[in-house]
Amino acid sequence: MASAVITVPSFATNEDGVEHFFGTRMSSVSVTPGRSSTTQGTRGDRAATVMLSVKQVHGTDALVVDQPIRQGESFEGGWDALVTNQPGVMVTVRTADCVPVLLHDPVQRVVAAVHAGWRGAVAGIVPRTVALLVRRFGATAERLRMAIGPSAGPCCYEVDEPVLARLREAFPEWRSVVEPVGTQKAHLDLRAFVRRQGLADGLQAERIVTVNACTICHPDLFFSYRREGVVKATMVSGIALVPHR
Repeated sequence: MASAVITVPSFATNEDGVEHFFGTRMSSVSVTPGRSSTTQGTRGDRAATVMLSVKQVHGTDALVVDQPIRQGESFEGGWDALVTNQPGVMVTVRTADCVPVLLHDPVQRVVAAVHAGWRGAVAGIVPRTVALLVRRFGATAERLRMAIGPSAGPCCYEVDEPVLARLREAFPEWRSVVEPVGTQKAHLDLRAFVRRQGLADGLQAERIVTVNACTICHPDLFFSYRREGVVKATMVSGIALVPHR
């Protein structure tokens, strides 16, 4: 955990044709918050990539990039998932307690980065993105790989009745991802909720990996809106298809 970024070899490696990372507060990777942006960057000694960031709105819409993009190109609108089949395009999301989710199909060669806060998760952004990968790119749920990154953990993430009410409406097994705190509040395991959504969509348990690190209780590693009361900065997480050489 001392690295500036976190990678999960059991999820994907360069040999799999995929490059990925979950950012920490020590990361040198940066994107422009609040609007779409494309920047040229390199990751170590690997091929240069175009890093794509968009305005996030806590919704369920996905931006699909299925043709080459240029540095400096922008996209009007707001999205909380980015999907691409273009090698060399690093799709990124920004988080500071929400869950970053990375997806890829190693056969169809398509990847996605998802920003899943409680609103987006309850509204189904992860299942919607999985369905998009299947419908538009021929991915299969059984073949998809999912990595769930650092986020507010069940140790610290307290939610109130309005959140719990939305969760109960959307998820019949809601009790499995909460720990009651009094009568009107509970600790929510948002990462477990996202994992259960993936399993319900047909992803295989052995193809889902989770970084069990809480952004709230590790101030040395992560920014946290809940802990700091304001978004001072965010972590950037991303995934890209490595260009064939």
